[in-house]
Amino acid sequence: MSRADTIRFRHNQAILVAAVVATIGALPLATARGYLLPVLLVPLAIAVWAWRAGTDADPRELRLRALAGGRRIPWEQVVELATDPRGRAVARLADGQQVPLPAVRGADLPRLVSITGQALPDGH
Repeated sequence: MSRADTIRFRHNQAILVAAVVATIGALPLATARGYLLPVLLVPLAIAVWAWRAGTDADPRELRLRALAGGRRIPWEQVVELATDPRGRAVARLADGQQVPLPAVRGADLPRLVSITGQALPDGH
């Protein structure tokens, strides 16, 4: 699939900026004593998560990306796209499993469905 056939959902990049600010703020603490150096790992992990985590969708599958690792879900396994009580999107799979879609909100579901080529119910 070409990149034009893929929709990408990512978290707000302000999280990345906050991680950089947190790193700068943690530097004096981390360099004060050697045993405090691991404090820098927390903002680093947040920065990597903000840059990497999200959901990619194309006509064949969903690709879920986390801080470490990921998961591919073919559209044939997806029974339903819905929202949880907090407004985040989830995919219900044929085996009954409910998978949260990173960085996808309920309002993004029409865009997500459009990539599959399927029509939305109720003429949406």
